[in-house]
Amino acid sequence: MESLIFVRLRDSGQVYPYNSGGLKVKEGDYVVVEHDRGQDYGQVVTSGEVACVKDNAAGQAGPSAGQVGKEPPKRILRLAKDTDIRQIEENRLKAKEVFNSCVKKIEEHKLDMKLVQAEYSFDRSKIVFYFTANGRVDFRNLVKDLAKIFKARIELRQIGVRDEARLFGGFGPCGRELCCARFLKDFEPVTIKMAKEEGLPLNPPKISGICGRLMCCLSFEYESYKLLSKGLPREGEHVHTPQGKGKVMSINVFKRTASVQLEDGTWITVSYKDKEHGK
Repeated sequence: MESLIFVRLRDSGQVYPYNSGGLKVKEGDYVVVEHDRGQDYGQVVTSGEVACVKDNAAGQAGPSAGQVGKEPPKRILRLAKDTDIRQIEENRLKAKEVFNSCVKKIEEHKLDMKLVQAEYSFDRSKIVFYFTANGRVDFRNLVKDLAKIFKARIELRQIGVRDEARLFGGFGPCGRELCCARFLKDFEPVTIKMAKEEGLPLNPPKISGICGRLMCCLSFEYESYKLLSKGLPREGEHVHTPQGKGKVMSINVFKRTASVQLEDGTWITVSYKDKEHGK
């Protein structure tokens, strides 16, 4: 058994498990790590160490446990120092320059792709370009040109619209910062069933985020709504009340009440607090 720390590489990279090596870190700390034939930097995305058994790592240790493979995890070298932070900031500035150069090269090669972001590795031995495209793109000649210009290893990584929204950030219809940019570590599947469970209108613009996909909040709210809905009737269901039979017109899962229309047209509110969470 070993203690692992999950770290998101650079600003936009994937989350990987790292051996803490006894180093005390907390969520949000910047660290310098071993990665891909050199040094890189990242940000801790777990609130504490994760105990993980090597032979049974997948699915057992946090949101990115599936990335724990047979190879031993690399080490966290140190907490980022002031000089490291300065280098990270310089890398971000240089990344803006290479971004503009790459956009021009994409136009020269007439590639059907949209460049989203560029990142330098900590030691500047590698540049990662993130892009979106409707299908597969043959960018081999583009990579050769970029490698000649910048004298570094080049990696082009195709991402989805949700990743793009995370990179740019913004605010959702709720008025708060996007969940993907603020705290979500991984994208969970989101289905229309989750919107139905919350009783939301099944109108795509109403339940979609700025990425055009179903809002991420539906996925992590789903289990709470399922729990709160236990013991409550469904909309459209016919129920018996002390005042007579009626049809459930709407549900308030938080107050655990139902608005019921009786057979004579009268509307009443029925409380289900005595059936809290299905008890």
